[in-house]
Amino acid sequence: MSFNLKPRTFGFLVGTRAALAFGLGLLVASRIAESRRRRLGLALVGLGAATTIPAVRMLRKSRTPAPINVNGARADFGFVSPL
Repeated sequence: MSFNLKPRTFGFLVGTRAALAFGLGLLVASRIAESRRRRLGLALVGLGAATTIPAVRMLRKSRTPAPINVNGARADFGFVSPL
């Protein structure tokens, strides 16, 4: 299986996953003042969690079937007719 993502969709997926990861990192870090770090971390984790379902839906819509391989020849190049 492969995915055909538009740049905008790819950016959304990467950005929301990065926000989630950065938020979790802030929650476990100790270099920033705790009240500020906690507020920002929870906001980013909330954003990442809230966008998980739309991100999964976008990813599922972008799936394309895998090409058929017959003895090493890929059907999408016209060497083999699909079954």
